[in-house]
Order: sequence, then C-alpha cells, then structure tokens
Amino acid sequence: MTIEARNIVKQFGAFRALDDVDLRVEGGELVALLGPSGSGKTTLLRIIAGLDWPDAGEVLFNGESALERGAGERNVGFVFQHYALFRHMSVFENVAFGLRVQPRRLRRSEADIRKRVNDLLDLVQIDWLANRYPGQLSGGQRQRVALARALAIEPRILLLDEPFGALDAKVRKELRRWLRSLHDDIHVTSLFVTHDQEEALEVADRIVVMDKGKIEQIGTPEDVYDNPATAFVHGFIGESIMLPVEVGGGQVRFGPKVLDLESGGAASGPSRLFVRRHDMVLGPAGNGTLEGAVKRVRAFGPILRADVALPGGDGETMIEVDAPRDRALKPGDIVGLKPRRYRIFAAQA
Repeated sequence: MTIEARNIVKQFGAFRALDDVDLRVEGGELVALLGPSGSGKTTLLRIIAGLDWPDAGEVLFNGESALERGAGERNVGFVFQHYALFRHMSVFENVAFGLRVQPRRLRRSEADIRKRVNDLLDLVQIDWLANRYPGQLSGGQRQRVALARALAIEPRILLLDEPFGALDAKVRKELRRWLRSLHDDIHVTSLFVTHDQEEALEVADRIVVMDKGKIEQIGTPEDVYDNPATAFVHGFIGESIMLPVEVGGGQVRFGPKVLDLESGGAASGPSRLFVRRHDMVLGPAGNGTLEGAVKRVRAFGPILRADVALPGGDGETMIEVDAPRDRALKPGDIVGLKPRRYRIFAAQA
C-alpha cells in the first residue's frame, strides 16, 4: 500500500503547521518522520490517519483519495505514545476490541477472533500476559499490547506517533530493534513519528527530516547523516561542531584567521562551518587549521571528550572534540584541530 501526500497545507490560526508538504511512502516501507517539536510531523501523521483534515492538498492510498473516507474507513492501525489501552479490559480483550466492534457483515467468528488475538500476542511476544490488565504491565509490555491491537484489524497502513517516547532509554532501545525485526516479518507500510534521531537512524528505511512545517530532506539514514542537504539537517542529525565563518575570495575565515579549507563553492558572506565531532582531527599545537586551549576532559568508554576554547573575533568559541582514551590530554593543553570532512552553509540558510 503506497501513501502519497501532495501539497498538504494545514493552518492553526496564524500558525502554519504544514506548508505545501509532498511525501510518497512506498508499499512495505518503514519511514520515520523526524524533527523537533512543532515541525509538523504529528500533524502530517494525523492527516494521513484521518484524525485531522488538511486545508489544502491530497492524501492518496494506492492512488485513490483517502480524504473521501473517515478514519474508520481507511483501514489504518494507529499506535499512540501513551498506549491508550482500556484499563478495565485484559490484554486479550484490548487486542480483540477492534475485531469485536467491526460491522456484523465483516466480523469474524468468536473462534477466529480468539485465534487472531492469540497469534498476535505470540507475534509480539506477550502471549503469557493475555489475562493481565494494563495496570499490571510495564511500559514496554503496554506498548506491545498497543501494537498488537493496531495490527489486529490487519491494517493496510501502520502509523506510530512517538511509539517509544514514554519509555526509559534501555527499554526504548530494545523495543526499536524488536520493531525493526517485526516489520521485516509483516511488511506492512509503516510511518512513525519521532524526535529521536538515533531511533530514526536505527529503525527506518528512509527518514523524512522536517522543520517549521516543511520537509528539509528525504533519504536513507546514510544519506541524511553523511550528506545533509541543509544546515538544519546537519545540526539536527548527529553530533556536529558549528563554527561561524566568513567566506570571501575563495577563502574561509574564522575570526581573523584564514583557515586551510576549501570553500566548497559556498557563496561569499557570513556562513557556518559544520563538522561531525568524529571528523575533527585533534593533533599537537601548530599541526592544524585551528588552535585552541583544552578546558575540560572527561572519559566516555574508549574515548576522551574535551571542551576546547577557540579564540575568535568575538571572544572564545567552545567546542567538544573526541580523542582516543590512551591520548595524554589535560586541561591547559594547547592543541591543533583540522576537519577531516566538513560542510559550509550560508548563515541565512
């Protein structure tokens, strides 16, 4: 089942939540909508689900208009961040609910319902919890129940809104790996909203990066991480060092210092230099494009992370850099720094 959103506009008073958004999700894909709060990702998901309507634009499922149908007619499974389980129903009955309320002409027999629910509970690995109630479950178990309930009606499309946002970090990591494995088994077209870049990079086939109601970039996790299309994408995904620079005459300046870097075709004027933290090579003083003083050092597993102050035109700029754990590095050291890979974007971008 393909999903197409064409020229979607959604306004809330003076606030434009979605500004002429175009998106196509291929059948069987698992696509992440990634962006900060207020970027429009949940609004887009709700419009696709039929829980909200656009002010302009089209939503198509397999080339047919979905806007002519209500939420209950779109055969979409929706998983909410806070589970939305019925507290007075057992796990089994929560999953069976969508099957029991179907119109009589579509409703399965009781034996078929019980088989479908038991198969789903086995699929999401909580069959042993069938007779418990939501209040007796952990957060991760509740989320599995919510997912099983969404899958019970055999949806053509699965939509997930921050599905792991209410869970602690360890459980979140376990469940996202499980979700990826589950998706590989069932191949239902899936779209999930997240503000967690690591989650999107690990789980999705493609990532849609959004900001201020617009799509900044669409691509595979490798594309958006290694080849960010805009300054926003570079700064939002991964851990980046950003330095204010001036481009002019083919030169790149940081404060009064001319850096030994190519401008990469960047237009003249105020710009921003972006470097992934692991791409900033740290060496001895005088052996680099930049030079700074180490202010603080702390250990993270196999690496050292250092705060380095770079002198510039408007005072010091503080950046974080990584070095091997066995490197002798201490506060007060003067070090040289040189980007291995970098991008330069105009400041107004």
